Amino acid sequence: MKNILAKEEIKKVIDILMELYPDAKAELNYSNPFELLIATILSAQCTDAQVNRTTEKLFKELKTPEDYLKLTDEELGERIRSCGFYKTKSKNILSTCRLLIEKFNGQVPNTIEELMTLPGVGRKTANVVLSNAFSIPAIAVDTHVFRVSNRIGLADSDNVLETEKDLMNNIDKSMWSKAHHLLIFHGRRICKARKPLCQKCPLTDYCIYYKEEVNK
Repeated sequence: MKNILAKEEIKKVIDILMELYPDAKAELNYSNPFELLIATILSAQCTDAQVNRTTEKLFKELKTPEDYLKLTDEELGERIRSCGFYKTKSKNILSTCRLLIEKFNGQVPNTIEELMTLPGVGRKTANVVLSNAFSIPAIAVDTHVFRVSNRIGLADSDNVLETEKDLMNNIDKSMWSKAHHLLIFHGRRICKARKPLCQKCPLTDYCIYYKEEVNK
């Protein structure tokens, strides 16, 4: 039996998070699906703030897949070095741009299956693009969403894919994309990895972690 809150409790948790973070949204800066795809690839093991600093200049110079393919791996790598793992990210971005042109007419596809054929695009990245660029309901499980949802009791799994399934089962589909942002905001501001600020958290009446680990 999974250790998950009842559906009405989960709805209440989401309502409280909505009150707490009414402006929760993607914190990566982008103006079209292609820019979001590039920014999300860059965001692996990197903060959104650092990605935004990098893409502010990058997106002024490079606007299409063709623009990127005028650069070598090394030239693009220098432009994105500050995001970390720049050699791998550079190769993936250029391979993705090539595939977008060859297979998708230069456009970012809008299905999870097609997005996941692109180098450097896993399930999380694909869901971020679907949700934010195409307004297709999706829950991208990053480290914040994984940690916070399992602590509170919206999910109960040590596996990212199973956590995503739990969240999809337990949260109304119309709220999937918003819930993703709410959980990230909460994870960055209160439910931190090493030292969650439980004394500041308005979810302690519901949170399984608080009841079992903190308030024994």
